Amino acid sequence: MMPQDRTWRVVQWATGNVGSRALRMVIEHPRMELVGLWVSSADKVGRDAGELAGLEGAEAETGVKATGSLDEIAALDADCVLFMQQGTDWDAICTLLASGKNVVTTRGDFHYPEMMDPANRARIEEACAAGGTSIYSTGSSPGFATEALAIPLLSLQRRHGLLTIDEYADVSSRNSPDMLFQIMGFAAPMAPFDQSRAEHLKGDFGSSLSQIAQAIGLPCDEVTAVGELSAAKHDLDIAAGKVPAGTVGAMRTTITCKHQGRPVLRFRANWYVTTDIEHDWDLRESGWRIVTEGDTPVKVDITFPVSADDYAAFTPGLTAHRPINAIPAVCAAAPGIRTTVDLPQVIPLYG
Repeated sequence: MMPQDRTWRVVQWATGNVGSRALRMVIEHPRMELVGLWVSSADKVGRDAGELAGLEGAEAETGVKATGSLDEIAALDADCVLFMQQGTDWDAICTLLASGKNVVTTRGDFHYPEMMDPANRARIEEACAAGGTSIYSTGSSPGFATEALAIPLLSLQRRHGLLTIDEYADVSSRNSPDMLFQIMGFAAPMAPFDQSRAEHLKGDFGSSLSQIAQAIGLPCDEVTAVGELSAAKHDLDIAAGKVPAGTVGAMRTTITCKHQGRPVLRFRANWYVTTDIEHDWDLRESGWRIVTEGDTPVKVDITFPVSADDYAAFTPGLTAHRPINAIPAVCAAAPGIRTTVDLPQVIPLYG
């Protein structure tokens, strides 16, 4: 049981969309003290953490100034670093761990140590041993949906068939033309799916599912990734621009973990700008659907009861909040790369 009468000294690493939400939540947390802030942008260096977190008035003056120096952060007296940088900086993480700071990260590289690059795993474990620290990857997905929620659902069964996690993301309200059209490929002419996109998701989600497969005694001997595209049936206007009929209106990537040739765990990322597409993918509102097939099958639907006006402000918390809530458990854990399977249940502290 985690102690509730102490304060954890926390460093926030990076202030992107998710990082800035985490920064604000740490500042406002009744059991946490912000002691440091690392930023990647030179124009943020020297600014107060409260300002960068979007706080106003007296709350914007925390006294913690942003720095771009790893050495300055490593020298701080801190219990944990919330590492939310885009991309994994292995040198920085090793330095932080070796300096005696635990790390909780939204980077997906640490979900299942057995699938890590052996050289990187060895470096991380050496740094953890040197600092007496631990590191843990989590978030909403992968993390909550693929691990923390999957475990109790599987606990209802004695004979397992297949667990399927469908993630639905309606991105039609996102006013980010470059992201949707140039990077993700919506409104592009129909063509074969770029397998490199599927392989990218396979890394994070395949390792997350493999962690669970190992824990339930059905270790994965194969992880596959398959991507599909479906065309919009009609012309439509979305927040980011126009999507002509016949161009990409939805995409689905399926990550499957197999044990002795049989699928045992499956994750499907369903991303779309319209549900009026050529394929019958049973698209629904944003959220998750988790289905277990076995001797005690269950189906759980999770949606987000948030208005369209509030949705953009709501979504960063899905990824940012679980890492914050995990800090006490990670700080109390044995040194090394920790997983959802070997950590205690993450319980938030509200007071």
